[in-house]
Amino acid sequence: MARHLITSALPYINGIKHLGNLVGSQLPADLYARYLRARGHEVMFICATDEHGTPAELAAAKTGEAVDDYCARMHGLQSDLAQGFGLSFDHYGRSSSARNKGLTQHFAGRLADQGYIREVSEKQVYSHADGRFLPDRYIEGTCPNCGYDKARGDQCENCTKQLDPTDLIDPRSAISGSTDLEVRETRHLYLRQSALKDQIAAWIDAKADWPILTTSIARKWLNDGEGLQDRGITRDLDWGVPVKRGDVEWPGMEGKVFYVWFDAPIEYIAATAEWADATGHDDAAWRRWWRLDEGAEDVTYTQFMGKDNVPFHTLSFPATLIGSGEPWKMVDYIKSFNYLTYQGGQFSTSQGRGVFMDHALEILPADYWRWWLLSHAPESGDSEFTWENFQQSVNKDLADVLGNFVSRITKFCRSKFGEAVPDGPAYGPEELALTEALTTRLRAYESHMAAMEVRKAASELRAIWVLGNEYLQSAAPWSVFKTDPDRAAMQVRMGLNLIRFYAVLSQPFIPFATQGMLTAINAQDAEWPEDAAQALQALPAGHAFTVPEVMFAKISDDSRAEWEERFQGVRA
Repeated sequence: MARHLITSALPYINGIKHLGNLVGSQLPADLYARYLRARGHEVMFICATDEHGTPAELAAAKTGEAVDDYCARMHGLQSDLAQGFGLSFDHYGRSSSARNKGLTQHFAGRLADQGYIREVSEKQVYSHADGRFLPDRYIEGTCPNCGYDKARGDQCENCTKQLDPTDLIDPRSAISGSTDLEVRETRHLYLRQSALKDQIAAWIDAKADWPILTTSIARKWLNDGEGLQDRGITRDLDWGVPVKRGDVEWPGMEGKVFYVWFDAPIEYIAATAEWADATGHDDAAWRRWWRLDEGAEDVTYTQFMGKDNVPFHTLSFPATLIGSGEPWKMVDYIKSFNYLTYQGGQFSTSQGRGVFMDHALEILPADYWRWWLLSHAPESGDSEFTWENFQQSVNKDLADVLGNFVSRITKFCRSKFGEAVPDGPAYGPEELALTEALTTRLRAYESHMAAMEVRKAASELRAIWVLGNEYLQSAAPWSVFKTDPDRAAMQVRMGLNLIRFYAVLSQPFIPFATQGMLTAINAQDAEWPEDAAQALQALPAGHAFTVPEVMFAKISDDSRAEWEERFQGVRA
């Protein structure tokens, strides 16, 4: 049994996330965690809400709530939606936790002690109209690198170049739109990433198995232009982790907080500590996942994220861990994703364009979404969600292939043999050929799942479902029953065992439906089928079952048209 630490990029607190956010990190991370657990490995699957920074303050102001009350409410909503989608986190934490506060201050102190923090007197943009300093993300303007006119003060979304607010051409407040801006002097702390460049570069170069998407983004930030730059880690805000050097005050930093992108990745560690607190474990229980000197040397650590999060996870967070001089567990593999687009355009939280997690669960069960999103995961390039494609995938893959198989074999058995697995002779040549084909597909499926090749795994799983349907069509027990009921009984026994086989293999993708399948066939044992031949004998003659309700209802053209109209823009 191996030990696997899995983290998903933290969803930001300001609002319900759309399906593009879901498939970019949390959902594929859940797929991998479920698979590893099914294979008997020890898994720690961690996520949390990212709660600090100006966006949280502004969102709270819009609702009239105190920012801490707003974040607590939104954490509850996001946690409920995660459960609704079957995301099997061991803990879903909060970056505003006391654990994250203490660890963030600890890392800042360690970095300062190691000489990787410098104080900088810098000029920062102050908005007279807003009556406040503007964080980088709340200054917009034209990118000096590519000319994109909606670049933010920290990064251009179009060309991904790292920016400072003063780099922008024609800057304006993203809050009020005001151009009445003044540059004022203030003091901040900077993480000396440039001093760690060689160590980070060597670490990245050693990751030959990482996705090209991950390493290409990291190397671009490392080497383009002037290369890796020092990064400000403090802000003039009220909401956040107060700046301290460990557990002591930091002279000159009174009233400031740590930059949200400094404390957010640290929450991966803090959330694991929150898990220990919530489950009654001591500190040794979480430190064995994170400290190489306390048991984490045999942990494999995998991160899941969208490509926009790659720079901070390949550069800034590693700089924090390396620079601390302490033996923290570094990530072994970063699985990054491109973007999911919507109906020829972009999902947009601000414009309410696309399908959001709460609305998705209102109209269809989670497994419909899980299957489509994972089978169309944006791995090698961007993927596009269209309602027509979604309808076709659900109707063909889930309803026609898997659901139809379960319905046909259970109903036929009930009508001819009753609600128990029938007896009959041993499996014949057709069944042995099917078993051999399933074994080949199973090994390929396991290989893709282990390699986190999400779309290939989905394709292989569907092919496994198809084999069962092809067998039923070829064997035709409804015809055989007329002349050789014993042989038909054997064929039905194979079909019922295939339901259990499919349920176990499909659980990482569609956990709710597969639990229904296992319940219907009364399968207490849902162990992974290491041996397909043995697994297809798991349900013996006489084993009772029930015929399940319709597993997957087809999506009608009328429903598709209604939803396409409803979700074209402006979130209700």
